[in-house]
Amino acid sequence: MNVIEAINSGALTTQFPHNTFAIRHAYAGNPLFTLPRIIELLRSLPRDRIEFNSGKAAISQDPNSTPMVDLPPEEIVRRIDTSGAWMVLKRVETDPAYRAIIEEVLLTLAQSRGCKSIEEADFRDIQGFIFVSSPKSTTPFHADSDENIFVQVHGEKFFHVYDNRDGSIASDDVLEDVVVKHRNMPYQPQYDAKAVHYTLQPGDGIFVPYQWPHYVQTSDSYSISLSITWKSRDVRRRNDITVVNSMMRKMGLPQRAPGANPALDTIKWTGLRCVMAVVEPLRRSEFVRRAVRRIAFGKHANYYYRADKQKAA
Repeated sequence: MNVIEAINSGALTTQFPHNTFAIRHAYAGNPLFTLPRIIELLRSLPRDRIEFNSGKAAISQDPNSTPMVDLPPEEIVRRIDTSGAWMVLKRVETDPAYRAIIEEVLLTLAQSRGCKSIEEADFRDIQGFIFVSSPKSTTPFHADSDENIFVQVHGEKFFHVYDNRDGSIASDDVLEDVVVKHRNMPYQPQYDAKAVHYTLQPGDGIFVPYQWPHYVQTSDSYSISLSITWKSRDVRRRNDITVVNSMMRKMGLPQRAPGANPALDTIKWTGLRCVMAVVEPLRRSEFVRRAVRRIAFGKHANYYYRADKQKAA
């Protein structure tokens, strides 16, 4: 098989990128996804690219009261069978070995859709995330502001994805909060009527469309998963406009959702891109990234450090 392929061969032409579908992949058993190698990766990452908390979170979890784990990151991974934790390592594409896998997957996906390159397929702002979770852990109900190939490498996961194209689960206001505040969203059992439920074993995976709500649970063994995300030009533009809307609303200026006023959207997007062209080179510094997040998204934007603050207290 290819390194990645849809179980339904027509999904890449009939469902991508607007619907979820199942895939198979060839990375189960790859040594890059073993606990010792993940510890090595963890040591190389800045602190703001390591997020962890207790795996005993609720499906509808208030992010400000997420239960924490009083262990250092390396020890969490080393004892993942018993630490009762959930962890994500962010921006793993900065490591050349993981970057190679991510590009291999996206090139295969691009070619399956008749494109010759990742760039031609409009895969931009490519990022990789590795999730390491203890048995019986929950990733709360949330949405992500990118498109996502999710692959299961070790253990079993139950992945629940919700179709929100009619806005009945999450309104524009809720989805704005996903972009600028925190990914978690309120969950109601009646949403299950619009859910697709997947049971993922090593070698399984799924495609998660832009801002489709979902929550995830591990089974009786620890879990290792890889999430490969990207933003098309249209998705990145929508996210940028959402950020500007949020900032202007804080100044007491009501804003309409992206798409309601295309001409004004273009002005907002162009303005933010000009600012980011200046700021982006400075974001190699963790201190600058932390400051920019606080300025743009408010005092709770740097929630990644909450475990450090609690440990110090």
